[in-house]
Amino acid sequence: MFYNSMFKNTFLFLLMVVFSCGSSVKGKEERGKKQEARGEKQEVIGNGQDERIENEAVLLEDILTGAENFSAYFPLLKNKKVGIVTNQTGVIKFKKFVEIKNNTTTGSDKGIEIKQVSVVDYFIENKINVQKIFAPEHGFRGTADAGESIKDGKDTKTGLPIISLYGDNKKPKAEQLKDIDILVFDLQDVGARFYTYISSLHYVMEACAENNIEFLVLDRPNPNIKIIDGPILEKDFTSFVGMHSIPLLHGMTIGEYAKMINGEKWLKKGVQCKLTVIPCLKYTRDLNYSLPVKPSPNLPNDQAINLYASLCLFEGTNVSVGRGTEKQFQIYGSPFLPKNDFSFTPIPNFGAKEPTHKNILCHGEDLTKIEKVSKLELKWLITAYQTTSDKSKFFNAFFTKLAGTKKLQQQIESGISETEIRKSWEKGLADFKKMRTKYLIY
Repeated sequence: MFYNSMFKNTFLFLLMVVFSCGSSVKGKEERGKKQEARGEKQEVIGNGQDERIENEAVLLEDILTGAENFSAYFPLLKNKKVGIVTNQTGVIKFKKFVEIKNNTTTGSDKGIEIKQVSVVDYFIENKINVQKIFAPEHGFRGTADAGESIKDGKDTKTGLPIISLYGDNKKPKAEQLKDIDILVFDLQDVGARFYTYISSLHYVMEACAENNIEFLVLDRPNPNIKIIDGPILEKDFTSFVGMHSIPLLHGMTIGEYAKMINGEKWLKKGVQCKLTVIPCLKYTRDLNYSLPVKPSPNLPNDQAINLYASLCLFEGTNVSVGRGTEKQFQIYGSPFLPKNDFSFTPIPNFGAKEPTHKNILCHGEDLTKIEKVSKLELKWLITAYQTTSDKSKFFNAFFTKLAGTKKLQQQIESGISETEIRKSWEKGLADFKKMRTKYLIY
């Protein structure tokens, strides 16, 4: 429910002035100058004073996601039939002032309580005409295993139909879109080419273009935005874990990536969709960002998200990355690596019903306490290959799909140094960095 009158007291009014005028206006001016320099058209909707849920204090976060940039996109949804592609990561955060009891003579203090609201629930509460929810890999609530088939269904809270965008229905069908005027996309990406939310993005954009439906991306920060690294995908190895010729770590937000897909005409037959990206506020590429919600069941914390791209290459080998433990993507090991001081035994758990090497003791390395990486790390993969008991059984066919090229496996098997492997990426990375500049927002 929106406010229908002015704020009720001076304190909230001053907060609105400080945080809306002081930051949003200046930020919009700076973004406008950058966009103008790149020849982009800038359209600012609203007066910078974001409307809020009744009884909530103003947002005080340093970074506001596109979903929290309300005044920029609510006018676009008015009087339209809306579909939304989202899951448990599509949240809106608020800070609410509350009374906190204590043992002092005053009896209570002012405190702040964090409140998170699903973007779907928020839309419905604010009378947005949501027709359907489209859910990617892991499902709407984010509880399914990687690769697990997700069935269509109904959301128990809202009663809205849920359409799965995984398995045999990666691309929305025309009949699934027939009652929709605009499709909203709000998913938290982690910046890796094989993280399938950006593959879902491609197919949804393509469906919108083919069915003449507006497409609105609510942008979110990329927690690995500072890293651009890895081999460029070769088109012969295109799959759902690698749709386009980009590096393994692309260093873009999902909104920027959507602009690239559209601008480079990567959709089938070169079609382009009617794309609008709602930017984050107070966000720059040099800021760190901690995700408020797990993006998927096996990425439980910032450390796992940072190591994800480097360790996920092990998914194309006989080495476990900790699925079936509480340290997913923070450890690695297998029964075929040398015994040492660190070991673990994968067992079925939330997000991993059949983990690699289930119930078998694995030896490897614990990376939970290491400093965050600033590149795609190959040293663990190379060491594991060199020390495995049977090199002929180390790689499997999935490795080439993840790497996006046959060369990386061949280089490792040939004993080429990490330095030489990295040199082979240099031209592709330089070309990509040059190409992507026209699509950057921040």
